[in-house]
Order: sequence, then structure tokens, then C-alpha cells
Amino acid sequence: MPKMKTKSSCKKRFKVTATGRILTGQAGKRHGMIKRHKKFIRNARGTTVMSAPDEKIIKSMMPYAR
Repeated sequence: MPKMKTKSSCKKRFKVTATGRILTGQAGKRHGMIKRHKKFIRNARGTTVMSAPDEKIIKSMMPYAR
């Protein structure tokens, strides 16, 4: 059988944790920070765990991620 390919965009953007969840960067922080509340900016630091339905889509694009 030929090898399955991993989506290059996914391997750059997402990381799979030891328990199998997917870490991704926080959304909504590219521009327009002046109109965001300080609380939003604080809470949107770092990475977040992806929701289960979205996780399913990303895992199909990363067949060799454990």
C-alpha cells in the first residue's frame, strides 16, 4: 500500500497532545485589537484545545499523528 499524505497546512498549524486532543492557536487576534476588551485579549493568549467536531476533520488530514 502507498503511504498516506499529511496535509502540509495541518502539520504547520496544529499539534496533537499525548491524550490525542489537538492544540491550535487562538482565533481573533490578527488585527482589530483596539476594539477588543482587555479581558478578551488576556484570555486569548497562547493555544487552545480544539472542539471535538473540528478535531475529527483535522485528524483525517493527519493520518500519522498519534
